[in-house]
Amino acid sequence: MMLSRAKPAVGGAPPAADRRRKKGKKVPQLEELLALRDFTGAIALLEFKQHVGEQEEDADLWIGYSAFHLGDYKRALEEYEALTKQPACNPDVWVNLACTYFFLGMYTQAEQAALKAPKSRLQNRLLFHLAHKFSDEKKLMSSHQNLQDVTEDQLSLASIHYMRSHYQEAIDIYKRILLDNREYLALNVYVALCYYKLDYYDVSQEVLAVYLQQVPDSTIALNLKACNHFRLYNGKAAEAELKNLTDSSSPSFEFGKELIKHNLVVFRGGEGALQILPPLVDVIPEARLNLVIYYLRQDDVQEAYNLIKDLEPTAPQEYILKGVVNAALGQEMGSRDHLKIAQQFFQLVGESASECDTIPGRQCMSSCFFLLRQFGNVLIYLNSVKSYFYNDDTFNFNYAQAKAAMGNFSEAEEVFLLIQSEKIKNDFVYLSWLARCYIMNKKPQLAWKLYLKMETSGESFNLLQLIANDCYKMRQFYYSAKAFDVLERLDSNPEYWEGKRGACVGVFQMILAGREAKETLREVLHLLKSTGL
Repeated sequence: MMLSRAKPAVGGAPPAADRRRKKGKKVPQLEELLALRDFTGAIALLEFKQHVGEQEEDADLWIGYSAFHLGDYKRALEEYEALTKQPACNPDVWVNLACTYFFLGMYTQAEQAALKAPKSRLQNRLLFHLAHKFSDEKKLMSSHQNLQDVTEDQLSLASIHYMRSHYQEAIDIYKRILLDNREYLALNVYVALCYYKLDYYDVSQEVLAVYLQQVPDSTIALNLKACNHFRLYNGKAAEAELKNLTDSSSPSFEFGKELIKHNLVVFRGGEGALQILPPLVDVIPEARLNLVIYYLRQDDVQEAYNLIKDLEPTAPQEYILKGVVNAALGQEMGSRDHLKIAQQFFQLVGESASECDTIPGRQCMSSCFFLLRQFGNVLIYLNSVKSYFYNDDTFNFNYAQAKAAMGNFSEAEEVFLLIQSEKIKNDFVYLSWLARCYIMNKKPQLAWKLYLKMETSGESFNLLQLIANDCYKMRQFYYSAKAFDVLERLDSNPEYWEGKRGACVGVFQMILAGREAKETLREVLHLLKSTGL
């Protein structure tokens, strides 16, 4: 659309105003600003012309268009709604309004507006996406059949594939378009995003670099690069990638600032989660999931469950997170129903064609078998991915438990001792399994040290029972007698006296057989004299 109106008269001298303009900086024309995607400049120019009384053809329409492409959907909505109320409204405005409603998450209004627009490929693409949002498979297939082999329609199809987790199908479409249109550099971002979703973070980085060489300040591309760094390295490396972007006040950053704020919470390990994530729930799809993860890390399992219980999972990550929450709640409440639901979610993901050979898929199968207490199968799946999790405390905690449950106490002890997390090391499950490993590996003195470090509580009482009984079974009678002695002091149950008496007899036998030091006889006699009976 040609909008230049400063062309001098043929054969005449330019007016004084034009002479002054040539001496200074040339005022850009609307089509130039739009071609450069300088939508902020376009809006400023149009508003200035309106202010000084100059008429610009379709000014309100172009303001709406520019606001939409800046991500200022509320401003675009105001412009388009005002245009639809004019008697001579261009009917194509309805489809622009519908697109704006769609980006604001107002899907019902978007469908109503789209149906008022003339039939067009844009209208069909929008209805295609709305059918996906409404989970209306019949309408989805109807719109799918109306798609043509043109770039815009194929891009729309690829995006639906992406949202339905069909990442390889999306990649195939993008690559086919890129073969014929090398200049469509932004498609490299979409391809990189698909590879990111497939856990090929290094491949994603390589593809993304093609676009960033040409557009180094792209919010979406830099954000994806940061996410790759987060997966490949850590949160600090990811945050460093976003620093220049967050320091900027460019329109590009304004477009994606909510996404950036969300991701910074993730990169910083949940810092500021309660301030930033709640308003973004149902705005950014991952916000709800990351808030659930935050609650889980804070041991607020009930709050995590409240947030996710009504979510109908559609992606593997959502199934996995619902499984984790139900497993945590089931263990906390002793609920078999929640544990059964968790096991089913894990099995569903682990056996799916798209996830069965992925790392998360194999972890899901191991979790499924863990809940079914089939630890041999647990080890099959964990052994297949352990090289990726050598320093992962949570992985090692589960791996060691499975090893111990299968009787591989020596290997289990080694893995338990790799764990660095103080939270896990203070967990009774960790302490009890490690104590059992020590006893089975003929190191009862180390199990006794674990008890001595604990404060008196119900858990320390349970650990004493474990040490007393396991040491007795393993003929480590001295430490069994010590444990039964403390149990007897804490609880006058006659079974503890009988256990202590049997253990002391065992110590005498060991001394006679030369397998216990004679010096222990004095302490054993003292234990017998101090009995409460």
